[in-house]
Amino acid sequence: MNHFHYHQGRLLAEEVAVEDIAASVGTPFYCYSTATLKRHFTVFQDALAGLDATICFAVKANSNLAVIRTLAECGAGADVVSEGELRRALAAGVPPSRIVFSGVGKSRRELELALTTGILQINVESEAELAELNDVALALGRTAAIGIRVNPDVDAQTHAKITTGRKENKFGIEWIHAPRVLRAAAALPGIALTAVAVHIGSQLTELSPFREAFLRVRDLVLMLRADGIALSRLDLGGGLGIPYDPRTDLPPDPAAYGAIVRETLGDLGCAFLFEPGRLLVGNAGLLVSRVLYVKEGATRTFVICDAAMNDLVRPAMYDAHHEIIAVRQPAPGTEERDFDVVGPVCETGDTFARGRRLPPPAAGDLIAFASAGAYGAAMASSYNSRPLVPEVLVQGRSFATVRRRPTYDEMLALESFPEWLS
Repeated sequence: MNHFHYHQGRLLAEEVAVEDIAASVGTPFYCYSTATLKRHFTVFQDALAGLDATICFAVKANSNLAVIRTLAECGAGADVVSEGELRRALAAGVPPSRIVFSGVGKSRRELELALTTGILQINVESEAELAELNDVALALGRTAAIGIRVNPDVDAQTHAKITTGRKENKFGIEWIHAPRVLRAAAALPGIALTAVAVHIGSQLTELSPFREAFLRVRDLVLMLRADGIALSRLDLGGGLGIPYDPRTDLPPDPAAYGAIVRETLGDLGCAFLFEPGRLLVGNAGLLVSRVLYVKEGATRTFVICDAAMNDLVRPAMYDAHHEIIAVRQPAPGTEERDFDVVGPVCETGDTFARGRRLPPPAAGDLIAFASAGAYGAAMASSYNSRPLVPEVLVQGRSFATVRRRPTYDEMLALESFPEWLS
């Protein structure tokens, strides 16, 4: 469920007309709903009732400070994968004690920052990183609380570019080597081994891969206990999908996911970390765009809008589906036609939809790309020297620009000429 709906023919974000936001900030822009963010967090939290669970929002999904703070005020921590994301989480008010640092390529500087900040846990993904972190901790006179991320070699049955739990993926310690690495970590003087971590991919629409991965984690925990190594936490990552296309996407209910956790791991007496991203923010956001032209081609009709692949790259990168909504509700009985919805960037890949059945739009109309709250603004670029678009947060009848559009002068000011060109 989200809080975008029609009222008297106008698309509203909560109680604010989307076209009023467009008139204020210009197009294209991202629009996020506070009520949806809070509802999704509550639904996931309720699904984990009875478990000692900490929910750490995966900041990579949407790194806007206001979004992070909204979730933090609900009780969320943060799962970060870079120094920049760590600094964003802290700036948004997330306590260090609720921050987990993941990722395969943490630099020494990032490890030092994580240790001096005193975050909850660093998820180690290789033996080389483990050795580096031990050295950093000893040099700083600290002990690093870590989880070892294991790669369970489980097929997440999702897009190849966002699956992370197969042995050919770059993530985590291979399953067959995990017991040896965990035992080695427990013996290092600068390391406090507290958790096993697992994350098998994103946008999962089946529960069976979770069950398989969690059962492998269970076996590992019991094996370590037999060796006298007790873990206080299990980090189960995120990955639950959302319904991008309501006709075909039927992701599991969070309550069913919670039942799988209880069934497979609930009797081990461990605390749990969860790191949802898309699940919390995906359906809380729209990308709103204005139609520039409707172009009749020899075989296709193109709707050319002012949003582009640099603003929302998922369709170009993953062939991802986003529902396309008219901001002014079409009249009942309006006959739909097939359109290719494209942007102005000089790439054929700058295409949001091909052959999409839509009410016929006209130049000047506003359209919205749904389910754009995750991996939209966070993955945007300034390709073709296009400014990053504004981000707007709505609450009830109010809205605020929480990231403004940079000016061209600001973009150019980041660059300079070498002395031989000046």
